[in-house]
Amino acid sequence: MLNIVPDGLFIFAMSSNEQGHFRKDSAECFTVIHQHISGGRSHKNLYTTYIAGINFFYLVQIFVRCTHAALLSLFVEEALDFLRSNDSKPEGVAVSGGPGSYTGLRIGVSTAKGLCYGSDIPLIALDTLKIMFAAAVKQTDDSDNSLFCPMIDARRMEVYCEIFDHKGNTVREVSAEIINEASFRDILQDRVVYFFGNGSDKCREIIHHPNARLIDDITPLAENMISLAKEAFNKKEFSDVAYYEPFYLKEFQATTPKNSLK
Repeated sequence: MLNIVPDGLFIFAMSSNEQGHFRKDSAECFTVIHQHISGGRSHKNLYTTYIAGINFFYLVQIFVRCTHAALLSLFVEEALDFLRSNDSKPEGVAVSGGPGSYTGLRIGVSTAKGLCYGSDIPLIALDTLKIMFAAAVKQTDDSDNSLFCPMIDARRMEVYCEIFDHKGNTVREVSAEIINEASFRDILQDRVVYFFGNGSDKCREIIHHPNARLIDDITPLAENMISLAKEAFNKKEFSDVAYYEPFYLKEFQATTPKNSLK
């Protein structure tokens, strides 16, 4: 399986039975390669750990903004070479399907579709906001009554968001919301709501309800797609490789450069 998000890539190989379902006891090799966008440095770190019956072997983190187009294909080649050296290959591709950056989604989905078509393997499209939920829920030990609201920064005071319960069921469908003092007041009256993602900073100075909680440093990393991709693979929830398009939520809006050439 190969997982791609706008900020990274995750590849792993697992044993499967004749029905194509992953074996719980499988512990074959896989590779992890992902980007985390923040500062201006990069490093490679080789390590081994054991999570959910899988061995992590390889990690690359790139701390440089706007490098996805330049680096993703190189990371894919590097990761696939690693799998080949271990006599393994991906059985499918899972991609972050949006909402999110128009350019990032186009790059990630195009790469994923090309890999699927060339290798004749299935494509799995995952909700980017649910990938973020999968990371955030690990950081809380609150009651089952809590809700989770991942947020992706859009423009000005707007965010792309969705609300999940503690099991990952959608409570409020994905939408583009303008953040103001009244935002989410209806659900905050009765339940604790965790806000997170790069759009949640807009809530910090505006939403002061005692049931509002903020979780820092949650981004849609490919490693958080593992359980979601496995579940979709076992259920054969595949997307059409030829016709699948990312979920942009809003149409692309072209902007005029601030420093135009004269």
